[in-house]
Amino acid sequence: MSDPRKLFIKTYGCQMNVYDSERMAEVLGASGYVTTDRAEDADMILLNTCHIREKAAEKVYSELGRFKPLKAANPDLKIGVAGCVAQAEGEEIMRRQPLVDLVVGPQTYHRLPAMEQTLRDGGRAVDTDFPDEDKFDHLPKGRPRAKRGPTAFLTVQEGCDKFCSFCVVPYTRGAEVSRPVARLMAEAQDLVDRGVREITLLGQNVNAYHGAGAGGEWSLARLIEALAGIDGLERIRFTTSHPNDMREDLIAAFAEQPKLMPYLHLPVQSGSDRILKRMNRKHTAESYIDIIDRLRAARPDLLLSGDFIVGFPGESEADFEDTLALVRRVGYGQAYSFKYSARPGTPAAERKDMVPEDAAADRLARLQALLSDQQRAAQDAMVGRTVSVLFEKPGRLPGQMVGKSDYLHAVHVTDARATPGMIARVRITASAPNSLAGELA
Repeated sequence: MSDPRKLFIKTYGCQMNVYDSERMAEVLGASGYVTTDRAEDADMILLNTCHIREKAAEKVYSELGRFKPLKAANPDLKIGVAGCVAQAEGEEIMRRQPLVDLVVGPQTYHRLPAMEQTLRDGGRAVDTDFPDEDKFDHLPKGRPRAKRGPTAFLTVQEGCDKFCSFCVVPYTRGAEVSRPVARLMAEAQDLVDRGVREITLLGQNVNAYHGAGAGGEWSLARLIEALAGIDGLERIRFTTSHPNDMREDLIAAFAEQPKLMPYLHLPVQSGSDRILKRMNRKHTAESYIDIIDRLRAARPDLLLSGDFIVGFPGESEADFEDTLALVRRVGYGQAYSFKYSARPGTPAAERKDMVPEDAAADRLARLQALLSDQQRAAQDAMVGRTVSVLFEKPGRLPGQMVGKSDYLHAVHVTDARATPGMIARVRITASAPNSLAGELA
């Protein structure tokens, strides 16, 4: 029997890309591929790309250039680009980088076996359609039966109908689609059967979930309630949410579902109503804060995370001060903040009133200083508390085990009793910049 062909996948960007990479590996596994951690050993290299960050496409071309020696040494090596940059660039990728054999968008990777056969027949393959069929209906029904780590991602919703003026997601991921409840329940049960104890539900706007289930469409809250009934599934999280889809039943779930962890990522982007309108966010700073207040009434210990863009076209100093005021009002345990950068094809990219680079950089530094102070205060406040930790893997030091608290803080202990997959009560003894130290309670 000949040796199996080897597949190397490098994943960029969001958790959904991590999930997609897993599924691409499964799809190609049916064609005889096994995964490898070394590009040098691969028969096929796939870059699963993200288009959110600045100069995303240029970074992909730079990465592809590093594979030229591998292609020269092995002309049979196949190189592909998948994900959102593939969707946005299409055949242009092959024109600019002739060593690329395959380009596949995020909605068509279920067609990879047929595309791979085209490559074996000596051709090249491009598929960036938004097909009528649901890709999830054509993916392998059961995950490979190998043992899993204690945490896993599960895509429940994909695409976006919001059309924020700065964002490419509606153009690269397509319209909002929710997966059927029965498929999700079966996939979740399969993950739990193989050792998963925590599942993070994924979607571009995950709280817009409205999948077909018994009796009609189910909300995300109802799906969470059903998943909570799976014996052995101990923790449930979801990301990323949009304020306009934060329904009352989902807010109530934080009070009613013990398996739903007290952590929420809810992007706001700006604290200025004028800028929010320009962003086409369709919510106000006041409506966002009202949601936060209702969430904290339901779950007072909820740790909040957010996203912020500074230097959006037309942003004044007064607009930025509104963002700082919102951050002080809300209090974030974690946050992500960026300078605005134009994405070709989005409405905001056509605006002429760009904020000068030095002003945007100054605002970002001031915002990040405030957010950093809040994040550090949230971590320091954990010292002396006892929290639940799901241990995932050994740490860097001998005898050390690392896991995540219910608030998603990284926690490490040095104790031989701690093992991967174990959930234990841990008393926090120290706070470092990016982690907490503790001891088994």
